[in-house]
Amino acid sequence: MAAAILVLNAGSSSIKFSLFAERGGVLELDCRGQIEGITTSPRFIARDAVGAILGERSWGDGVKLGHDGALEHLSAFLRGELKDLPLAGVGHRVVHGGLEYAEPVLIDSGVIAALRKFIPLAPLHQPHNLTPIRLLLERMPQVPQVACFDTAFHRSNPALAQWFALPAEMHDAGVRRYGFHGLSYEYVASVLPRVDAAAAAGRTVVLHLGNGASMCALAGGSSVASTMGFTAVDGLPMGTRCGSIDPGVILYLMSERKMTAGAIEKLVYNQSGLLGVSGISSDMRTLLASSEPRARLAVDLYVYRIGRELGSLAAALGGLDAIVFTAGIGENAAVIRERVCRDASWLGVNLDGAANRAGGPRISTAQSRVSAWVIPTNEELMIAQHTRRLLGDTAVDREVRLNAEG
Repeated sequence: MAAAILVLNAGSSSIKFSLFAERGGVLELDCRGQIEGITTSPRFIARDAVGAILGERSWGDGVKLGHDGALEHLSAFLRGELKDLPLAGVGHRVVHGGLEYAEPVLIDSGVIAALRKFIPLAPLHQPHNLTPIRLLLERMPQVPQVACFDTAFHRSNPALAQWFALPAEMHDAGVRRYGFHGLSYEYVASVLPRVDAAAAAGRTVVLHLGNGASMCALAGGSSVASTMGFTAVDGLPMGTRCGSIDPGVILYLMSERKMTAGAIEKLVYNQSGLLGVSGISSDMRTLLASSEPRARLAVDLYVYRIGRELGSLAAALGGLDAIVFTAGIGENAAVIRERVCRDASWLGVNLDGAANRAGGPRISTAQSRVSAWVIPTNEELMIAQHTRRLLGDTAVDREVRLNAEG
């Protein structure tokens, strides 16, 4: 009997969802969508697998729907969408799994308590990731839930790559490099053998370039180094996050500008990056269309930092066989890909301009020593696959029976 798996990705102001139906042992996307602006001006939209609108609603300005109300509306929509298709389980993106969680895990109250400890390490994401988990445990305790972690894929990093040059006691207590965007990198690694077998078996750097941005070095499909570290604010400049910063700057802001920890957190997470440098927008599309000098500066800095990190990750790999662009900017901003590839010509990247403008998938010439690709990421499918695997046939059958009885 067919069953469905729901995937949720909750943020501070939105809940994104994807519903997958398992038919004949294959997970197929049934619908996807989001409720955004849940604390200011809620808007809901759902589309089927080919993009046709299945439902939409706007609550108007000033309405504070919140996660509770958003989940209630989403549940009502999904009941109509599921019809006779039983819900086998719910998979959640959870940003931080710490040292404890290197694999997806079935959720109970103990797991939630453990994951709350990591809120200070991912303040933009972790508390909001956990909210729908808690609400579903209260409302639908019979439905299994699975947490899938953005840090888990990087647990394969060599021990040396996880160290900061701090006292060992701090390292042992968990102050170390974790890396993020692991579900995206895991998906790319899973499909890369079908795209470029040599790259999959060799040394590849994947560039996850979106509002959050990072890069990951893969050796034979396993993560060996990442630009993000202890938190998801490290590494590349992002939409509103500063990326790597000298710790002395933080000390200066505290001692000379008398900024509190909360003010500094807001600065480095919400007021910096492309937005902070440009003073215009955190959206790369807006900056690329702008003639303002500070918009150009923000883009130039973004590309420059990518080039520096690419050299660092190539060194960590001991060479480079391929690069892969993914996520919103990586998949859609041809001019950013072009600039990154041109700057990486010293590494052996030879860009095919026409292929790049067409969106790939291969955007390097046939003669290029280092191949370059565009591979759309699919974190939701990765979560659904993990959820199905972890629940197993027994859990799926049990939930089918519970739905049939209830």
